[in-house]
Amino acid sequence: MKHNTFAWIEIPVSDMDRAIKFYETVLDIEMKLVDFGGLQMGWFPFDEDADSITGATGTLIKQESYIPSQEGTLVYFHSEDVQVELDRVEAAGGEIYQPKTQISPEHGYMGVFIDSEGNRVALHSRS
Repeated sequence: MKHNTFAWIEIPVSDMDRAIKFYETVLDIEMKLVDFGGLQMGWFPFDEDADSITGATGTLIKQESYIPSQEGTLVYFHSEDVQVELDRVEAAGGEIYQPKTQISPEHGYMGVFIDSEGNRVALHSRS
């Protein structure tokens, strides 16, 4: 295989400004707001020069057919230490769904939160 399986991820939002502020705060990143003729997207940072083996990137998206949800597919963000981002969730307007939990010694840790829009989102770290 010459690339990772996933190419793109879209996270539904109801309030783009609120969602961008939430993710910028929790992940300590800067996002880019893009408007494609009324279709609003909040792009997560990405390396345009990186090969596809490094992982998928994605966006927040606001469109009538995209409905935030705690059910369904679970997206995991990479982290150096899951606890760092989890510690920012509540102050940013989200809630902790599952605290930092060891998956196994060889697979590291995970944590899950509900974002400002009502989506269930996860984090993964080796430590």
